[in-house]
Amino acid sequence: MHVHPIVSSLRRHRTAALLIVLEIALTCAIVCNALFLIGERIDAVRRPSGIAERELLQIRLSGIGPQTDAGARTREDLAALRAVPGVVGATVTNQLPFYRFSSSNSGVSLTADQAQPTLHAARYHADETTIATLGIRLVAGRDFLPDEYMDVAEVEALDGSEGMRGATIVTASMAERLFPGEQAVGRTVYFGPIPLTIVGIAESLARPSPSDGEGTFSFLLPIRLHYNNGGTYLIRVSDPARRDAVLAAAVAALEAVDPDRLILAHSAYEAIRADYFRNDREMIGLLSTVSIVLLVVTAFGIVGLASFWVQQRTRQIGVRRALGATRAQILRHFQIENFLLTSTGIVLGMALAYALNQLMMGRYELPRLPLAYLPVCTVLLWALGQAAVLWPALRAAAISPAIATRAA
Repeated sequence: MHVHPIVSSLRRHRTAALLIVLEIALTCAIVCNALFLIGERIDAVRRPSGIAERELLQIRLSGIGPQTDAGARTREDLAALRAVPGVVGATVTNQLPFYRFSSSNSGVSLTADQAQPTLHAARYHADETTIATLGIRLVAGRDFLPDEYMDVAEVEALDGSEGMRGATIVTASMAERLFPGEQAVGRTVYFGPIPLTIVGIAESLARPSPSDGEGTFSFLLPIRLHYNNGGTYLIRVSDPARRDAVLAAAVAALEAVDPDRLILAHSAYEAIRADYFRNDREMIGLLSTVSIVLLVVTAFGIVGLASFWVQQRTRQIGVRRALGATRAQILRHFQIENFLLTSTGIVLGMALAYALNQLMMGRYELPRLPLAYLPVCTVLLWALGQAAVLWPALRAAAISPAIATRAA
């Protein structure tokens, strides 16, 4: 089939053709960026934490008034929690991945006198059970040794940092950034002026807030916290299906140890993660809805325009049919016509998509739109256009020469 007659026909209906091209272009620009943003949000929501999420519970509590025995009371609390049926581990730490209530980060350097740290990472404090309770997987090196742990009270009582040394466990991504392509275990890094020997490499441990920087740069220090020192109790259960029952029993156990304390919050870790990414999920839903509505409106626009043109060309179609045009040729005419309009709209839409992306990059610090989204939108709009024009085109192909003659 020759394209020239179709182009000539479109020129006679420039205004209608231009409107549908602009509608397709606008849809292309918005849907491309929406799909990109949806992909970014989905990646964020799926980001691994590096801990045994389904098996973890958290309890935050606070003492009433000055707490002079917080360290001893914490040991008593942990013993009570570990005695709860269904509990396989309990610990206290200063923060958690994707945790809104705290975010502790520190600079790490390769030399003591470095003016600017090599990187910033989340600083987790760990006791003897933290690695096992959180389910952190070590891929190299070892866990901390018993003589490497210090109580937080001992750390706070130190007079300066002169002569201090310590051990640390870092994540694999952080180790690779510090020592690219080299073995990091046994190497020394600096936490301020304090040298730390890397004794282990964790597969992954996300930061409380990935927006602080690289989301998997984290390191652990062997420092025992107490519950009144910004700590949160973490409990690992043997059966995730019994989390609610175990959590209720754990809260009761803590209240039995000391009823004069406030339980600030208690929940499964999955609830913490769900709350952290709530806005991302809502944004995915909003962008998906907007994209679907735009595509539906565009499809109806194509259907309306094609139906109008079929009605206008009834006599012309009848004459073509009388001259021997087959139904397949009439059908193909409208499909090619739509393909040309859609393709023109897509080309214009790609330029608009990049302009819109540039605008959002400047105002909202979004990354650049990857080129891979353009062919995805192109195929999507071509398929939409062909599907939308199919019904009017079939109606046109069904017009018989006799009906066309009577209509004339």
